Amino acid sequence: MGIPEATYHYQMKQMKQANSNGKWETLILETFEKHEGRYGYRRIHAELRAQGYTINHKKVQRIMKKLGLICVKFVRKSRYKSYKGTVGKVAKNLLNRRFSTPYALQKLVTDVTEFKCTDDEKLYLSPIMDLYNGEIIGFSMSKRPSLDFVLDSLKQSLPIIQKRAEYRATIHSDQGWHYQHNTWVKTLRQNKIFQSMSRKATCADNAAMENFFSILKQEMYYGEQLISYEVLQKKIEKYINYYNNDRIKQKLAGMSQVNYRIHASQLAA
Repeated sequence: MGIPEATYHYQMKQMKQANSNGKWETLILETFEKHEGRYGYRRIHAELRAQGYTINHKKVQRIMKKLGLICVKFVRKSRYKSYKGTVGKVAKNLLNRRFSTPYALQKLVTDVTEFKCTDDEKLYLSPIMDLYNGEIIGFSMSKRPSLDFVLDSLKQSLPIIQKRAEYRATIHSDQGWHYQHNTWVKTLRQNKIFQSMSRKATCADNAAMENFFSILKQEMYYGEQLISYEVLQKKIEKYINYYNNDRIKQKLAGMSQVNYRIHASQLAA
């Protein structure tokens, strides 16, 4: 070829490295787009490893920086306050910020949050989360924060609790009027579920639920234009399905909430 042997091998090595980087760039870009920009380099690295690829997390970080792939977090806050004083029964704080549990459906948390929509409408969301794996086991949405709307998410969750819970469940909430209402208290008692409540004006007592609301709004609501109630409703349904089934968690060994539960049940069997 008319060039020194060392030069030939050097150029071949550079070409192989360029081809390898091109492969990683494609994989990282595809993963980033799949999760709609919600993943930073740590989660993308974890997902690639879960797919069987071997790559250093620092290399993922360098490639993402080169491609300009940034996981953007917004800081705008939006909170719904349902506290109206003592209007019913205020339960003890049984959970007491002990948010972890090795047993599925033993500790559950719930709350209500609001979203603004077009035409001066609002959407209220009431999810119930299992602290075992962070899975949303039931949720309801409404244009008004009524009692029936909150009870709907509970009724969705009851068959799951009755079928899969190994130990008696506890549902934790704030002191919102819905959770003090006799119908809510009676429903829990009839289904042999313990009730727990945060202390007054202490949102850290329900930090797990607050964290879910923060992630939800950061990843699919903040920074976006206001949309109609109906469109936002479908968007939230799609996100919760994504959150349960596809969005990986570092503390769940790089698995999604549902995959972790299935994996753990298979190991137990």
